[in-house]
Amino acid sequence: MAETQDYESVYRVAARRALTSGDPALVQLHFEAAVLDRYRAGAAFSVIRTDTVGRVRQQGGWSLDFGISPEDDAIHVGWGDLLRLPESEREHWAAFTTLPPSSRMFLSMRLAPGSCFDDGEVRNW
Repeated sequence: MAETQDYESVYRVAARRALTSGDPALVQLHFEAAVLDRYRAGAAFSVIRTDTVGRVRQQGGWSLDFGISPEDDAIHVGWGDLLRLPESEREHWAAFTTLPPSSRMFLSMRLAPGSCFDDGEVRNW
């Protein structure tokens, strides 16, 4: 439980810094750990890790640092770091995004501004 609370407090600091600085590059995106399978199988890549952080590196090319969830089933990366990857790599990562608890309807609305969505009666919170 203490580890979860510590993670939440650090995550809040990172979110606060992204919001107060106006720097969306600090926002973390989450991925299934299987996104790394492609690199572990490739001779042109190395993937290393500690208990909580890792790095994937293309020989003679790009590298990307990531955080590792306590269960080892998910990783997270700063949005700005992902933008430094070649476009083809960003497509690969997009295929493995994982969703923290979120509203599917809200995300749909953001993807189609101006569209009409029936999501039940409007009421006070």
